Amino acid sequence: MATRHQARTAVVGLLYAYDLGNDNISNFTNIILEEDKIRNKQREFSHMLFNGTIHNLKAIDIEVQKHLKDWDYKSIGKVEKAIMRLATFEIMIEGVDKRIIINEAIELAKALADDKSPRFINAVLDAIGKESANVEQPVEKETPKEKPE
Repeated sequence: MATRHQARTAVVGLLYAYDLGNDNISNFTNIILEEDKIRNKQREFSHMLFNGTIHNLKAIDIEVQKHLKDWDYKSIGKVEKAIMRLATFEIMIEGVDKRIIINEAIELAKALADDKSPRFINAVLDAIGKESANVEQPVEKETPKEKPE
């Protein structure tokens, strides 16, 4: 059974292909995920990540660009963009703990990108995570518990 890390790795590949101009990659996600042996819940997870990232791509790219220091967004490698886009989606839209996602993004960068990418991706995602942590989250009201008799 595939892990979430393997699912994210496959999604980075799909986002990379999409960024290269293969707008129809979404028609082949099941075939690609099957080749990577990503099935059942992890396949659903992969679809959610890929479709969610693509659906929110404009907002994600704006957010990433906002946190680039001395970098031109167009000069960033496509693998690095794919990793940051996926991680930004998970942090900002899905609300996953930024520490988990940043660690995962660093591991993806170590495996898929050049030696300087993990530090760069870490810095950008940390800034995004800090900003999203400052956004006021709705507070859930706690339901009072009944007293035991």
